[in-house]
Order: sequence, then structure tokens, then C-alpha cells
Amino acid sequence: MPLLGGIRPPIAVLCVLILALAGLTAKVLGPGSDPVVPKAVLSSQQHYAEDGAIALRASIDERVTDLRRTATALNAGKPAEPEDVLSDLGRTYQKWTGTTVVDLESGDVLAARGERIPLAWLDKDVLTGKNALAPHMVRLETGDVRLMTMALLDWKDRPQQLLIASNSLSVPPITLGPFRTMAVVARGGEVLATAGFEQSEALNSDQERKELEFLQKQMSDLSDQAAERAEEHPVIAKEPGSRGYPGVSGTLTGGEYNGRVVASGYASLASSDPEEKDSVAAGLGLTVVAMLPVVTEQSGSTGRELYGLIAAGALVVLGLLAAAVLWARVQRPLLRLFLESRRLARGDLTRPVGTFRGGEAARIGNALERLRGQLSGSGGPNGPGAPGGSDGGSGAKRGGKARFGIRVQLVLTAVLLLLWCVPVGLLLNRTDDSVSVPASMVNDQRDRTDLVSDRVRRALNEAQADLVSTSRLVDVSDRAATENVLKDALRKHTRYAALYVVDAGDEVVARAGGDPHDWSDKKDLPLVRVSGEGGKRPVVQAGAPVPEKKGVTLVGEVRIEFLNSLLKRPGLGEVRVADAKGRTLAASNGFLAFEELPREALTDLVRAAGVRVGAGPVENGLLLRDGGNVTVAAAAPFSGGGVAADAGWTVVSWQNADRFQITAYEREDRSVLAGLLGLAAIVVCLGWVHLVVARPLRALATSAEKLADGELKAVLYPTYHDEVGAVVRSLELIRQQLQARRQQQPRRPAEPRPAEPRPTEPRPTEPRPGEPRLGAGGR
Repeated sequence: MPLLGGIRPPIAVLCVLILALAGLTAKVLGPGSDPVVPKAVLSSQQHYAEDGAIALRASIDERVTDLRRTATALNAGKPAEPEDVLSDLGRTYQKWTGTTVVDLESGDVLAARGERIPLAWLDKDVLTGKNALAPHMVRLETGDVRLMTMALLDWKDRPQQLLIASNSLSVPPITLGPFRTMAVVARGGEVLATAGFEQSEALNSDQERKELEFLQKQMSDLSDQAAERAEEHPVIAKEPGSRGYPGVSGTLTGGEYNGRVVASGYASLASSDPEEKDSVAAGLGLTVVAMLPVVTEQSGSTGRELYGLIAAGALVVLGLLAAAVLWARVQRPLLRLFLESRRLARGDLTRPVGTFRGGEAARIGNALERLRGQLSGSGGPNGPGAPGGSDGGSGAKRGGKARFGIRVQLVLTAVLLLLWCVPVGLLLNRTDDSVSVPASMVNDQRDRTDLVSDRVRRALNEAQADLVSTSRLVDVSDRAATENVLKDALRKHTRYAALYVVDAGDEVVARAGGDPHDWSDKKDLPLVRVSGEGGKRPVVQAGAPVPEKKGVTLVGEVRIEFLNSLLKRPGLGEVRVADAKGRTLAASNGFLAFEELPREALTDLVRAAGVRVGAGPVENGLLLRDGGNVTVAAAAPFSGGGVAADAGWTVVSWQNADRFQITAYEREDRSVLAGLLGLAAIVVCLGWVHLVVARPLRALATSAEKLADGELKAVLYPTYHDEVGAVVRSLELIRQQLQARRQQQPRRPAEPRPAEPRPTEPRPTEPRPGEPRLGAGGR
């Protein structure tokens, strides 16, 4: 018999899968210790650090690009005095802590604004080395670290000048929750800047001060570990095939103090495109570390720990019962049929064929018994033992209707296994609206939403600032030159869909890119606004007045795709930018222009957040419960500086709590997975039996009955070389024997057919007396 075919392998595989699934169920659903810090909290800290790293990288790159672009624009124009250069730079960009113009020949400071910039670090290598004029980190006398950005001012007939701007390396000034801290870490683990500790220094009790000291020590230790891990290559640091953040990111767990465990996430500064080489910040070797003390909750036993063991035991019992049904009602009759058919094919006709309970086995057994009678020839050539006949003794055609075939046995087996799969997958460990969501998850949703809001606001402010810088190069009298300037700016700034110049009569005098939209220069309208109602997409416009040209404005239309890309953050769910009326302007996923938010509670949250501008994100979040669904939502309005803050927009985010790695939801997902795995085992193994055994066996039963009825011309071919195929081969041998017997039997002489009586001709009757006699020619 074959080892890899027939009825035995699927039954054996079914038993192995049942035992494996029972062990897996006992492992993942049985008793086990919950982690000290929930996975959801650790993942949230990782995403928080990634958001901070993205914001810091974008901030550094934008500042470097803006300074260099300003220097390029100044070099293309007329020479300007150092004081005027710094004054224009300060009016355009309010992002640097200090600016300085230095004469390269003499080293004298020609002009300075803001914080005093030390020049001891400025040497020949910085100016002429391999990375000439690259950003340089300098520590001030106060202990703070500044990033120095440089650009060269080069005019004819004037000595070269160096424009230097300094800015801090702190994370964006967002609202942090209690004891939440973020830090910027350099290579080697040196902490360059922190945010969040200053909010805790106002605490007066000794216990709170000790906890603050503990957190500061933990930040130092975790920064060392994060800096060491950030040195790895992003491809090596991640699991094979994983995607997500392009840099190195992960989670760390610190020590415990006063019932609090430190949860931390880290992320290295990386470009949005791993192949992109233009990111200056990505090459500085900086890492952002986010840290949050989490209260350890000791939840009492609810009895659910035993569900896994009970479910595993029930699966073993039902699985063995199902395997027993297959063995007793399918495998065992099939093996008996194989033995009986082989015995008859070898000529052992002394014993009658055993009886079978029903189904295809009974039909084939009845046919074999009739064939045994035909082979034995008990009734003579034309007797009841001949093909197609029946007798009252050996080889008789047995009565009774064949019921409960093999398909019924398979259905019964499937029902036994479904008695376990359905309750486990649909009823076990089900959650409801009473699931407890950690408060830190709600806080993280709020803080991350505020971080995204700050990022979008800064991007719009940068867009308007770029327009202010470009407006200095606009010459309304020269349309061709102006359009060349607009095309060059459009090529360098991918955030714009169109650039155009509008005069005092709201007419477009020069343009580049897509079709322009209407722009009104009323004083009550903000410089960043939205239009296009009734169209397919919102039109976000930013404007900058052209210097010395009253009523002339340079307008740039920000691409919606650019805003959408700023909102896509893992672990934050659905994120949208809404106006004051709660209408959608941009979204992380698809949306319709100016559509309402999907839930009325979200619209109310946006309106409430707009009223409480400046209150911070901690007051602008909530839990929405609808039946068994729990949703975490948060809203953060544009509350910082810049022209974008006047737009009155709000970033709102929400996601289902079942996406969090909370123990209750994990148990529910594992229960559903166990039920699906059981269902897969049913489909695979019973489908295997149906294709390999059930279908050929039903065809065999039909062929055996036809053979017993005297059909000797059809040759029987086995479908598979297994138990069913062996019975088919035996029936083929029996058919050949019966056919040989029929050919060897002498033919009987034909009996004479009785002579048919010939039709007699009617005799001519004599005429009655008085009748005329007909003559030869008469009638």
C-alpha cells in the first residue's frame, strides 16, 4: 500500500494538526504573565519618538535650505549691507536664535542679531574642508547646544562674507503630559537638549523631586542605549521584510520607582527616502528619545486564564472523536473492501463477502458478493450464478437501501470539529465597551495629534515664508523674467502645485504650474486660506505681498498631496485637517472635498478644540464608546505662531482601540485565530479525503454494481494507487475472469423455429340454385 496516498495520511495529518492546535491554544490562551509594560504603551512611545525625529529632521533641513536659498537670492541681486541682510532675514524667517555676518578676510563681525554666536569653532577646516560650510554643532557657555548653519555671500568688488545662523536642537515646542520627556541625543549618548523636565521642576514635595531625579538618571541611561542601537544600519536593525520608519527605531524599558516603570522609545533622524542624500539632518547622527513613566496595574484574575486549557482539552476530545469516526466508518471499511476484493480476484470463493453497514462500502460489498456467486457458477451457465442473475443462496443480491454514505461521514466529522471552532472563534474572550484603555494611550493620541498639528502649521508657515523670499525676485514689468523665477521656484519646491502673481485688480500677470484660482487681497482674509468649494478638491493658497508693489501678491497653491503626506503616521489611525466648520481639507486616507467628519462626536470635538485654542491637546481628547466599539479621538488646533495659525484649522485623529496591543484585544484576536486555524484544518484534511477517497469511492460503487449486473465491456482503471485503486484493480481482474468464462462457455444449438402456416386460397363456391354461372369472360 502507498505511504503517501489513500485514507491514512489525511487522518494522520488531521490528528497532528489537532494536537498542534491544542498545544498552541493552551500556550496563547492559557495562563501566562502579562508584561510589566503593555506592548501598546511601548509601541506608542516608539511612534512618539519617530514623530519627534521626523519633525526635528524637517526643521533642521528647512532652516539649512532657507538660509542657503536666501544667500543665493542675495548673491543674484545687488550688494546689500550686512545690517540690511540680517534685518530682511529676521522679518522673513523667525526661526533662528541668532544671526551674524562675518568678513572672511579679516574675521571681523560685520553685523549681529539675537543671541551672540561664538566664533572659536570657526577655522580653516570648517570653511575649506571636505564638508565645507556643513552645519556644525557648538556648545555655548550656558551648556546649551546650537546648530550653526552657514552660507557664503559673494558679490563682485566686495570681499566674501559668511552668513551664520544658529538655532537650538530642541524638539518642537509641543505640549507634553505629566512627566513625559523627550531628548535629543548625539553619538555616544550625550544629551544635547531635553523637553519636559522643566514642567516637573515646579513640584515641591520631596517624593516628586526624588521621582524627577530618578527620571533624569533614567534618561541618561536610556540615551546611552538608544545611541548605541541607533548606530546599526536600518536594514539590519529591522526584521526581514518589515517596513515603516526609514531610520532605526525601537523601544526600551527602564527601571521602576514608586509603582512606575519607565517606558521609552527612540528613533534616529533619517530621510523620508532612504536613498535620498540631500538631508543634512540625517547625517548629523542625532537620535530622539521619548520617555514616559507608566503606572503598573495589577489586575486580578478573572478566570479567563483557564479558558485556554479548557479549550485545548475540548479540542483534543472532539478531535480524537472525529478521527475515530473517520477510522471506523471510512478507513476500516475501505481496508476490508480491499482484502475482500483481493481474495476474490485470487480465486478464493469459498467464504461469502462480509457485510457492511451502509453507504458506498455496502454497495461495493453487495456487488462483490454477487460477483463471487458469478465466479463460483453455482447456478450453471444460465442459472442464478450467471452474470446478471441472482440466487437464493450464496452470491445472492442483498436487499436493503445503502444509506449514510462517505459524504455523510465527512459532514459528521466536520460538525464535530466545528463544535469547537465556532464557539472558540466567535464566543470565547469576546470584548465589549467595558474594556479598559490605558490612560497613557489617550494621552499619547492627544500629544501625537498636537505634534502633527504643529508639523502641518510649520509646513504652511514655511510655504508662506518661501513666497516672501521669492517675492523679492519678482519684477512685474518683465513678465518673462518673472515666469522664469516662478518656474525655478516651482522646480525647487515640490510643495506647490502652482505659482502666480496677482496685481491690484486681481488679474494674473505671470504664472507657472497649474491653473490659477481666484485670489482676493482683502485685509480681513488671512495669507493662508482655502477655496474651491464645490470642486473636486480643496485649494490651499498662501500669499506674500511683492515689495514696493502695492496690491501685487505672489500666490502659491499648496498641493493637497503634500499635506496628506504630513498626516500619514503609523499608530495614529485616521488623521484629517478640518476647518472651523468641521469640513475636511486633507486626510491621511482618501476623502471628498469639504466632506463632514464621519461622526458627530468628532465634529463637536473639533469645534470645542477651536474654542479652547491654546489650552493644549490634553483637554482635547476623549474615548468614544458605541456598543462594543471603543474609539480614541483627539483634536489639536493650530495654536502656534506664524500666518497659518490665523487659518483656524484643526487636526483631528481617531482610531479604534482594538488596534492597540491591549491584553483583552490580543486574547480576542488569538481566539479568532485559533478558530480560523481549526477551520483551515477541517477544510484541508476533509477536503483531502473528499478528493482522494470519497469521489473515487462513489465512482467505484457505481462501476461495481454495473459489473455485477453483467456489464463486462467497460475496462476499470484506478484513479489513484491507493486503497480505492487496489479495489478497482481487483474488480478489473474479476471482470477479466468473468469475460473469459463467458467466452469459454459452449454455445447451445439453435432450436428449430415452428413452421408458420401458409395462407390458404379460398375455394370457388358453387352457385346456388337459380343463380347464373359465370363464364370465362363474364363477371
